[in-house]
This record gives sequence, C-alpha cells and structure tokens, in this order.
Amino acid sequence: MTEAINHQVRLAQRPKGDIQPSDWAHTDESVPTIGDGQFLVRISHISLDPAMRGWLNDAPSYIPPVGIDEVMRAFAAGEVMESNHPSFTVGSHVTGVFGVQEYAVSDGSGVLAVDPSTVPLPTWLSALGITGLTAYFGLFDVGALADGETVLVSGAAGAVGTVVGQLAKIKGARVVGIAGGPEKCRWVTEELGFDDCLDYRQDGLSRRLHTAIPKGVDVFFDNVGGEVLDAGLAQLNRGARVVICGAISQYNLDRVEGPRNYMNLLVKRARMEGFLVFDFADRYGDAAKEIAGWLAEGKLRSEEDIVQGTVADFPATLQRLFRGENKGKLILAI
Repeated sequence: MTEAINHQVRLAQRPKGDIQPSDWAHTDESVPTIGDGQFLVRISHISLDPAMRGWLNDAPSYIPPVGIDEVMRAFAAGEVMESNHPSFTVGSHVTGVFGVQEYAVSDGSGVLAVDPSTVPLPTWLSALGITGLTAYFGLFDVGALADGETVLVSGAAGAVGTVVGQLAKIKGARVVGIAGGPEKCRWVTEELGFDDCLDYRQDGLSRRLHTAIPKGVDVFFDNVGGEVLDAGLAQLNRGARVVICGAISQYNLDRVEGPRNYMNLLVKRARMEGFLVFDFADRYGDAAKEIAGWLAEGKLRSEEDIVQGTVADFPATLQRLFRGENKGKLILAI
C-alpha cells in the first residue's frame, strides 16, 4: 500500500520587498499520526490573506513571525479523517490555522466545527469566518457606525471590503468604495449595492472623492494605506472615525509611507484607530449568528474568488492579492 504523503509549503527565506518563488520551499513528508486528544484534518480550502505578508517579517507584531523552514501559517478548512478527540468526529468539518499543507494534526485549540450543509465550506472562511468578523467589529465597534452616516471603504472589492460595504448598507448608510479598475468599481456598485465607487488608479483621487462625497465621510474603513489613506483623510467630517484594518499598498515596501493628511484628525476632532479581530474573540458567536441571519435573508452576499489547484499553487495564488486581481475572498481549493 502506498504511504500517504503530506505536501507542504514552507518559508525558505524572508522576502525583501515583493515575495519571490525562491522564498518558498516545497516539501513532502508522511501524513502525521495522531495522539490522545488529537485529530487529523484533510485540508480542502486555504485562505489567502494580505496579513500573510506581515507574518513573514522578522519584526515585532501582534503575532510571532513564521519561522524559517516552518509550514506557512494559514487559515484553512477541511474534513476530520481520524480522531481521538471527543468533540471532533470523523467526517465532520472544521476551520482553523492549519497551514499551507494537505494534512494537519490538531488538539482542537482555536478550531471551529462548521456545517457545510448550511452554507458552502468556503463561506466559513469568508463572511462567516475571520473575514466577516473583521468587517463586523471594525465597522460597528471601532467605527461606531450610526444611522444616516456616510462610509468610505478602501479595498472595496477585497475580502473584508466587500463585507464592510454590504454591512453598512444593511444599516442604512451611504457607502462609497475605492477599488482598482473600472470593472471592480462596476461590480461593487451593481452587484454589491455600494452607492458609488472610485478607481484609485485614475488621477486626482482626492478631487474625485470630494465630488463624490460632498458632505464628507463619517467612517473611513481603510484596507490600503499610503496615498489612498491620505485621500480619505482629506474628506473627514467632524468626529469621524478612521478604522485601520490593513495597508496592503505598504506591505512589500522597505519603508512604510505614513499619512501626510493626519492633521485633519485634529481639525475635524476625528479619531484613527487600528484593531485586531482577535480582541473580540469572546463575541465571535453572537456576531456570527447575526451575519448568518443576513446571509439567510439575502441581505448579505459572501463573495469568494476560488482558485482550483494544489498546495504547490499557493505562492502564485498569493501574488494575486498584491496584484489586485482578486474579487472578494481569495481561497485556494486543493
């Protein structure tokens, strides 16, 4: 009988600037055996997230960096194939930080049992996963969205941005997105219900924002940083909240470009705050129930950009994020 092999992607060296194919190592090992209180997961879907770039840097952060020769960290979903754990039975489905590999052993820490008969498995990595929870807590808790306000969302066609805009519309806000290219802007307005969307690749973003949002911005949910962040800061209303969720335009730079228009925070008595979804872990369940309700009612769409491939396709698929090629949540199905 042929021995089962676990194909993996490991970090070979720390990237300098853009991630290169040489930064990764493709390894094979025997499928691990489980011990007491453990279970084996066959991974079927791997989440690709901008935060992955930060995990590769040997620098202080909210989480230790991926170590050299370690399996690349990744949220993933899969099926339990073997189990010595009372809470995770064979044939059940789970999500967790399983890494970029075909099989993972877990003791259940940080693992969520999910039901793909209610919504497809990729949705548990998207609107019903960390992505949706990030949008929910960033908009409602950090952004403190109130009735009748105007929301600006950068990275509007990305995983978190698509959910933020829809959640804001559910609450009756006027929503303006910023995205890369006319096709993405058309998609978020015509398909996802944003009121307007501006292409950041065109000249004069600040001027065009001022025209599109003549009454100013109350909540600016930023996923991009750099010049896009600066353009949004120039449009703030008094008491506005700027939610710093990410800065994908900066992740491959040797030197991060800070905001130039930050003095508008003072002039407008506004606040700019970063956050991590993990700080709200004790409320995940309640938030997920509300998100699930909106999905069931058809008020919210979970948008996934699914690439069919193998574990070996992870490096090339990850590059799609930094080229701005994905629409919605980027997932590698293996």
